[in-house]
Amino acid sequence: MRVLIIEDDASVSDALGLILKAVGYWTRSTPSGTIGLELASSGDFDLVLLDLNLPDMSGFAILRALRAGNIAIPVLVLSGQNSILDKVKSLEVGADDFLSKPFHKDELVARVQAVVRRCRLQPHSTIHVRNLRIDIGSHSVSMGDSRLDLTPKEFELLLIFAQRAGSIVTKDSLLLFLYNGMQVAQDKILDVFLCKLRRKLASAANGDEYIETVRGEGYIMRTHQLDEPSMAA
Repeated sequence: MRVLIIEDDASVSDALGLILKAVGYWTRSTPSGTIGLELASSGDFDLVLLDLNLPDMSGFAILRALRAGNIAIPVLVLSGQNSILDKVKSLEVGADDFLSKPFHKDELVARVQAVVRRCRLQPHSTIHVRNLRIDIGSHSVSMGDSRLDLTPKEFELLLIFAQRAGSIVTKDSLLLFLYNGMQVAQDKILDVFLCKLRRKLASAANGDEYIETVRGEGYIMRTHQLDEPSMAA
């Protein structure tokens, strides 16, 4: 696997390279956000490790540019900025995961492997749940004739529910799928994304709830409206 490291701290960049090379990954590093964006857009890499504070442009700007250009390369943000707001913003603008500095080398490798595993989706699959259509290849979602504007993390969360439509999904399972089950603080971030996703779905469906809370158990994506009979009925 080819990993691009965009990090201006030479000691951190060298350490990342050594850790990843030790598990068999090929790496290339650059301290420049501008060059990093160009390399990340080239299609030559499988993953980007991205620092948020770069001398010429922010990591947020790089993320926005990649996603605006429909470049779906997985991005793992590594940052000393450890606030919930920084994490939420990183994920909203297109990061696939966030790891705070300092970090343990084993956790870094586990996060890298988890991000790549999650992003290896079937390129041409489409999932239908009632009036909802999810195109995995293009990361597009539509409700009837209307397209929903979802962030990358909202899309990933919706995909988890759609793939398990009709079954209860626990919060622990969602955290495991989205964040490899690490960091308790991610629980609050999950609540933020889940609330926004449910609001967007309900708005597009004229108030109809697609994702419902099952008290004490988790959440479920209904395959039919509550006032409609199910196919099994």
